[in-house]
Amino acid sequence: MEHRTLGIACVVGAVTLFVLQDALIKWLSGGYPLHEIVLVRAVTAICVTLFVMRLEGGIHLLRTRRLALHLARAAMLIIANSTFFLALAAMTIAEATSIFFVAPLVITALSALMLHETVGPRRWAAVGIGLAGVVVMLRPGEGALKLIALLPLVAAVAYALMQILTRRLGTTERASTIAFYAQAGFIVASVVVGLVAGHGRFAPEDNPSLAFLLRAWTVPSVPDAALFLGIGVINGIGGYLMSQAYRISRPSVLAPFEYVALPMAVMWGVVFFGDWPGVGTWAGMALICGSGLYVLHREAVVGRRRRRAARATTRATTRATD
Repeated sequence: MEHRTLGIACVVGAVTLFVLQDALIKWLSGGYPLHEIVLVRAVTAICVTLFVMRLEGGIHLLRTRRLALHLARAAMLIIANSTFFLALAAMTIAEATSIFFVAPLVITALSALMLHETVGPRRWAAVGIGLAGVVVMLRPGEGALKLIALLPLVAAVAYALMQILTRRLGTTERASTIAFYAQAGFIVASVVVGLVAGHGRFAPEDNPSLAFLLRAWTVPSVPDAALFLGIGVINGIGGYLMSQAYRISRPSVLAPFEYVALPMAVMWGVVFFGDWPGVGTWAGMALICGSGLYVLHREAVVGRRRRRAARATTRATTRATD
């Protein structure tokens, strides 16, 4: 059963928390390694998830027959988070978030090229406009096209695949169960990276993203430790809300509301870092946001037409057999 209003409320709440989390992680990215932040975040978040799980029915909800799907979803979420956070170390929040929101455009293009689905000229035009928005934001005329901008694109694709898996899992699994396995995946991944690179010898000095990934483990100060824990609580609640949203409602309904992240990213960028977007960034954001919302609108229109056609076919078949 679908619950649109509750799903929309959950996704808006999750996006609000996630953008705040992004700002806090960017704030900490200059002094701590990503794997340390993620480990503390995941341990804190999994405690929040277990508390919610008790309210939903108990620890027995951890039992699942779809472990492979949980692991695949966790892998996509780890890729999406890691690439996006590495981009934050070298880009403003508004730029990284805007490029991340080409996800609907990338999925539309891949559905045509790889799955041979029909994509009309208007949606192809929207894909082109959105990608033009990325180019405008990167301002390639001012220097070489930055490879760092590929990170939010990778994050967008991984995130879209993760949400598809969330919808499939949601038919049988509770939101807390989905969130638990995701956080467990983060713990495993961050421990492995910490064991391999926690000494910091691999960290370069001239690349902020790689330095963020490979920096040595550092004992946080008391104020920063509080931020670490706060990020974990935010992520635990936000992860639960997002899992719940995509479990109870269709992605085509929820996806437009994730664009709430764009104005919030601008706001936190100004509040935390004084990053006022320039004209190019505003123009690129408008192109990406507008084209993405248009693609989602067209997909909804096409979906309604297909459902009406299917109902008409069913009625005609029923009349023919009467």
